[in-house]
Amino acid sequence: MVTIADVARHAGVAPSTVSYVLTGKRSISADTKSRVRDSIRALGYQPHASDRATSAGRTNVIGLVLPLRAGTHLPAVMRFVTAAVTTARRYDMDLLLLTADDGAAGLRRAANSAQVDGFLVMDVEMDDDRVPLLRQLTKPSVLIGHPAAARGLTCVDLDFEAAGAKCVDHLADLGHRSIGFLGAPSAVYRRGTGFAHRTMNGFSAAAMRRGVAATALSVEGDHDSVLRATKALIRAHPSLTALVVHNEAALGWITTCLRAAGRQVPGDVAVVAICPDELAEQTSPLLTSVRLPAEELGRHAVDLLVAKLEGKQAPPLMLLPPRLSRRASTPDPAAHRGTA
Repeated sequence: MVTIADVARHAGVAPSTVSYVLTGKRSISADTKSRVRDSIRALGYQPHASDRATSAGRTNVIGLVLPLRAGTHLPAVMRFVTAAVTTARRYDMDLLLLTADDGAAGLRRAANSAQVDGFLVMDVEMDDDRVPLLRQLTKPSVLIGHPAAARGLTCVDLDFEAAGAKCVDHLADLGHRSIGFLGAPSAVYRRGTGFAHRTMNGFSAAAMRRGVAATALSVEGDHDSVLRATKALIRAHPSLTALVVHNEAALGWITTCLRAAGRQVPGDVAVVAICPDELAEQTSPLLTSVRLPAEELGRHAVDLLVAKLEGKQAPPLMLLPPRLSRRASTPDPAAHRGTA
């Protein structure tokens, strides 16, 4: 895809000069105009969303609303941010990161500032106080996540409820009858964050459907917290043979803490994580995981927002189906006994 930057390099001018030639918003010499137009023709450049936006008085900036709250794991959210930034650049648009935890009031200030053309909204709660305002704003928005009542919104998300269920079904199919769940930090559940509640709900409902004994705990991401939670699960359920982990910060401590509690992975306890593939492949043993598709979610969110800026219809809710990749942490029980 040819961009304004490509045209600018070809014509030997600044990208802003190309934009001014396209929009007529500033006086440009006839010679420079001619060079720019020649480069546009030579490269086959097709003005798209950002160029039309400039002529319509827009900023070519997307506001990414990402409040930094207790329990937020920055490496996890930065995967979404990176994907959104990269995709926005394809449209010659920039991102303005809004990290204050100001709720609807902060969102209203940003909307009234004329700094952005629309919003991507993250860390969506089940009963999110920003939702009524998002429905009222003239600026379009896309939520990465979805509240309990998504009517009138455009949302993209992993189907976290199905993800929690898929973990249980995989383990139950392998014969496990007692499964633990280590989830997000307690602050994430207290504020009603959608992805955390939906995953735990999916896990619990699937365990009931499969007749599996299940216990779910929230956990902070540090070693001592993971160790306490692991030992608490084993004390409460000595017959526990499997564990689902939905906490990226805690993931690196799981095998160490299970070992400290007298359990080996996968010999005594099988483990399934909900996380990006690269994290699951950094542990020993490699972890079976339901992939967290941060890159796809960030990309889809920007694509949907640009479509709305262009006046196109966008689907109200895009749920990506969970995909499980089996690795060494969930061996077939019969095969494992045969090699023990």
